[in-house]
Amino acid sequence: MGRLTLTTLAVITALTLTSCASTPTPQADLGPDAVIIDVRTPAERATGHLDGALLLDVTGGDLQAALPDLDPEATYLVYCRSGNRAGVAIDLMKQAGFTDLLNLGSLEDAAATTGLPVVQP
Repeated sequence: MGRLTLTTLAVITALTLTSCASTPTPQADLGPDAVIIDVRTPAERATGHLDGALLLDVTGGDLQAALPDLDPEATYLVYCRSGNRAGVAIDLMKQAGFTDLLNLGSLEDAAATTGLPVVQP
């Protein structure tokens, strides 16, 4: 019984240490045609945004209005507060024929993935 307890503790410790290991954040490919879109509201953007990101508020209809003017062949990296609205934006873009799309999640996730600085007010 003692040996089983020690083995169980050893396995739990190993799993805990393995799960704590840091994993590098993969960098997104920011090729020459990559466009970063912030689909948050202007008020949210005013708290900070990725350098060079295009503001197209998906809940306010800005993204939908801009779709005819966007290049469907370009790469689009989309972020919001949590990734939910970015997902909605990507679905809208897919329906409009865009194919090279990446949901970057939140502003913090987007900064980590792209390596771009966050512009603070």
